[in-house]
Formats: sequence, structure tokens, C-alpha cells
Amino acid sequence: MKRLTYIWLAEDAGQRADKVLAVRLGYTRSRLQQLTRQGAVSVNGQAHDLRGNLRTGDRVEVAEPDPLPDEIMAENIPLEILFEDSQVIVLNKPADLVVHPGAGNREGTLVSALLHHCRGTLSGIGGVERPGIVHRLDKDTSGVLVAAKTDAAHQSLAGQFKGRSIEKYYQAFVRLGPKGEAGSWTDAIGRHRVQRQKMSVRRSGGREARTDYKTLQRWPTASLLELRIFTGRTHQIRVHCAAAGCPVLGDAVYGRPGSLEKEAGIARQLLHAARLVFAHPVDGRRMDFKAPLPADFSKLKRYLDGQ
Repeated sequence: MKRLTYIWLAEDAGQRADKVLAVRLGYTRSRLQQLTRQGAVSVNGQAHDLRGNLRTGDRVEVAEPDPLPDEIMAENIPLEILFEDSQVIVLNKPADLVVHPGAGNREGTLVSALLHHCRGTLSGIGGVERPGIVHRLDKDTSGVLVAAKTDAAHQSLAGQFKGRSIEKYYQAFVRLGPKGEAGSWTDAIGRHRVQRQKMSVRRSGGREARTDYKTLQRWPTASLLELRIFTGRTHQIRVHCAAAGCPVLGDAVYGRPGSLEKEAGIARQLLHAARLVFAHPVDGRRMDFKAPLPADFSKLKRYLDGQ
């Protein structure tokens, strides 16, 4: 078990404890809430739920349980490794690979593959279900993903994601295309009011979201876009593209696949995390990784050129 300690500062006065600790200790608020329910958070030696105000000098301690990787099966699943050292591992995730276990997919996940490859050197901050996982990609989204091998790396990367200093670039094939060659979508995103498993743009009650787009190539029925996201909302690119009238091709949730997908043999949402830029968690050097476009992107490009 690892223990992290934070002494409450005068400048923290009046702020929510979970928000402050998320920034100071590199946790997500949901993980902190989970730990408080487990009785793993104390203030001045007494269990605390992080509600109410804390006083300057209060000693907050978070007892992070050791990960229990034996509860999730390590599996020898091939990984395309772009970079690896003692702190991080950067991968090109294929489409159709779930990142972490969940209902209905306890096996065959990226976590299982990392447990086998890293053999006990993953950060435990993500807990048993998500050791090393700092961010995620949807099952059908391919591309660059970084995982943390130490708790310090996990905290650094989580802070970079939260601080929006990490640069995230995607490429996507969309139906038709946006009105301009480049621009920015800034509609707030929140849970769909009726279909709760979906997200949607919201005039009220949503969270800020920004996606910049640039048209790389245009055909009569589709466009290839480069997209940079500055926020990490659930399904952000897919929701913004759909709201702009150019849904990601193959997206069965937001795009209603039609004749083009059928004729071109598109089997998944054509969204690819093409590039990820972050600061190395130890020495701060700029790390810039690109994942080559997958085969189905090249196949569709040839089909559209032929049309």
C-alpha cells in the first residue's frame, strides 16, 4: 500500500477538497470518491469523506491499495509498441480492442495485454480494473495511447491531461464534410436527455468542449479530416461531427451508416488517434508520437479515388 500526503494550504481555503486533491495528487475525482467510500482517505488521522471545508495545516492522507493484477487475467496479446522506457509505454492500439475490462468484456482487453507485457510494472493508481491507464480510446477507435508504468508517471500524465497541455490529434473519414475547410466546434457536450447511453451537444447543462478541424481531402460523398481536441469529453469528436452534419463514417451510434459504408465495406467508425504529444514525466522532454493510418483508411481512400 502506498500513502500520499498533502498538507492543506491557506490558498486552498474554501475550495472543494476532492477538486484540490485531484490537482495536487494527480487523481481523478471519481477515483478519490471511490477511495473515500473504501475508507482510504483520512484527515488528521480520522476517516474523512472530503465533504465540508478543511483548515490550513490539516494533514490529508490517501492510502492507495496495492493493485491486484491477479483478479484480471494477463494475456499474451500482441502489442504494437511505439516507445517504451521505465516510466511509460506508448502503443498503436488497433480497432476492436477494448482498453479496460467491463461488463461483458473481462478478457481480451488492452489491460490484460499490458499486464502480460509489463509483468508488474504498471502504475497502481488506476486500481485493479485500470492499472496504468491514464486515458482511453473507444473500442472501435485506433491509434496512439500512452500508459503509465509508475505512479509518478501516472500522476504527471494525469496532470497534463487535466491541464490540457497534451496535444491530441485525430484523423477521421466523415460523410460529406464540414462547410469550411477549417474551423472550430465549441458546442458544449452532455448526456443525451432521452437516450442516456449517448452524448449530445447541449445549450444548457453541458460541459465545455472544443474540437478544431481541418479538411485534408474532399470527395463528393466524404471528407478526410484532421481533428485536434482541447477537451476530453466522452465521444467528443463523434458528437461534434454529427452535430455539424458530417458524422464519422461507420459510426452506428451517431451517424446512421448508409449505402456508402455498405458499398465500401466499412466495418467500424473510421476514427484514428493519429498523434499524441506530451512531456516525459521524469525529464520533461517533448515526446511526439504518430501512429500510421490503418489499412481500412487506405482501403476507403482507394475506393473514393476510384469513384
